[in-house]
Amino acid sequence: MLRFEILTLFPRMVEGPLCESILGKAREKGLIEVALTDIRDFAEGKHRICDDSPYGGGAGMVMKPEPLVMAIEAARARSPGAHVVLMDPRGRRLDQAGVRRLYVRGNLVLVCGRYEGVDERVRAFVDEELSLGDFILTGGELAALTVVDAVSRLAPGVLGNEASPGNESFEDEALEHPQYTRPPQFRGMKVPEVLLSGDHARVARWRRAMSLRTTRDRRPDLFAKRALSEEDAELLQELREAEGDTHAEQDP
Repeated sequence: MLRFEILTLFPRMVEGPLCESILGKAREKGLIEVALTDIRDFAEGKHRICDDSPYGGGAGMVMKPEPLVMAIEAARARSPGAHVVLMDPRGRRLDQAGVRRLYVRGNLVLVCGRYEGVDERVRAFVDEELSLGDFILTGGELAALTVVDAVSRLAPGVLGNEASPGNESFEDEALEHPQYTRPPQFRGMKVPEVLLSGDHARVARWRRAMSLRTTRDRRPDLFAKRALSEEDAELLQELREAEGDTHAEQDP
């Protein structure tokens, strides 16, 4: 079973999403476990202060090392072998390969920074640092929830369709193909005929072609990293020959 522990100053920020939809059902079924720890429980004094002004001056506050490190050590004691991750904009950018790596770990402690960040000395007590991308959040809570959601989706039984994780964007260094549902026509826009044909081989070929085209056009950085199979190369050649056609209805 996957186990997560989130260390945060604001447990209520993450409680709601963990009780809803796929994550909520996965917890009810015992497929994943998510524990919340309030870092303030490890702070001293009447007001349980966990932040202070930075040495050297400057705007904002910095999370103090004592309560945060004590919270991390307590989490390690509760769950020996846990992999401790600090959610921090200076960390390694998370991608789907990183999600799979964390899934293999299976036991994660996610540390949520706040304010101007954590005291630098805290970094000596974590195993790695992760960032969602080149932007700033008000704290690590939303980032930690993202990790829980992304990693949990890989666990057997969490998703209703066991084939779903392998068919989604980024699993094959490619974006997912377009999706359609009823009605077959909406405001003049029709579902591609191939999807209505019942021919599973044609459908699979169309979806592969659309995945390649979408990745090529929208994420050339991802596309450049792909190792193309002979079938992929053939589909791309057909796409080049039909370069003037930008409609989703294309049926390679």
